[in-house]
Amino acid sequence: MNFKEADKYLFPNYARLPYSFVKGEGCYLYDEDGKKYLDMLSGIAVNQLGYNHPKLTESICRQAKEIIHISNLFYVKPQYEVAKILVENSCGDKVFFCNSGAEANEALIKLIRKYFYDKKENRYEIITFEGSFHGRTLATITATAQPKYQEGFQPLPEGFKHAKFNDIDSVKQLINDKTAAILIELIQGEGGVNPADKEFIKELYSICRENGILFTVDEVQTGIGRTGKLFAYQHYDIEPDIISLAKGLGGGVPIGAIIAKDEIAKSFVPGTHASTFGGNYLATAAAKVVLEEILSDGFLDKVIENGEYLKERLKTFGYLVKGLGLMIGVDLPEEISAKEIMKKALENGLIIGTAGKNTLRFVPPLIIQKDDIDLAVNILEKILGEK
Repeated sequence: MNFKEADKYLFPNYARLPYSFVKGEGCYLYDEDGKKYLDMLSGIAVNQLGYNHPKLTESICRQAKEIIHISNLFYVKPQYEVAKILVENSCGDKVFFCNSGAEANEALIKLIRKYFYDKKENRYEIITFEGSFHGRTLATITATAQPKYQEGFQPLPEGFKHAKFNDIDSVKQLINDKTAAILIELIQGEGGVNPADKEFIKELYSICRENGILFTVDEVQTGIGRTGKLFAYQHYDIEPDIISLAKGLGGGVPIGAIIAKDEIAKSFVPGTHASTFGGNYLATAAAKVVLEEILSDGFLDKVIENGEYLKERLKTFGYLVKGLGLMIGVDLPEEISAKEIMKKALENGLIIGTAGKNTLRFVPPLIIQKDDIDLAVNILEKILGEK
């Protein structure tokens, strides 16, 4: 592939690396020259079942031969089937489908406002957290408490306040009679793979329940088995009012969703919110297979087991290792650039990511095995040994 030629026609908003992949199998990708790469990033926590998974591939091909899309003017059978699986395996009651994580969080924000409008309560402020990431639309970059994502897009929509992550006092200082909801990632992904403290979440949840504030969770990256449970909130003793999902739900096919309690979902009556493509045949046919595989006997146990194995192997480097399941970060010292390590890894056939200030991010396909983990750590050992 001619990368310079491609740059003539593409927007310059991605710092693309000069690699192009033509084939995937399991946890591995192959470039145009046939070189093999172990993928520990999985399309940024998207390809939960890896590449060319037989059941997922067969379902997508079969559905494409029948119907790809019709619109939500009609019932879509796999959409209902995926909604049923999500509801039966969560604390929610109703599901709305869209196409991405940003769209899911936009829907979540709109639903919060509409819910309190219907209750005739002048509540619209949403508290989010420093280091968070909720999407790239105007509302979701405002919810995202990182100035680097907001620069150049002012004026931003009103109604968002930012507290310090894992700091309950900073939340208390922001609550007033206009506070409608808390929106939180239980493990901040883009912020550096930062898990929420259990005691902090317990106090935060209690405050919400005592003050009629909705507790909403962004599970765009943490959901669909990534942390060793179907949803990250299941590691905490809580029941969110609204959950946003995307990334891993379609195994690579674009799809997003929110799950909400019935009382709240009722506020989305016809005409209030919609999505042309949301939950179409192709996307939900894929999502159904992903969910069935992840919920099959022993699958999530293996995610936990292999996640712990990866963490233990990474700890041998002597740096801080954090995360849950197969969502893991390694904080590097300032003198070692995470981005440079990522580039060196690519040269050596290993795909990893970066996050936060200087964190290596590991979000491999959930089907990864210990032999793959050993290979990844051995490659990193070689690279870090040269530092």
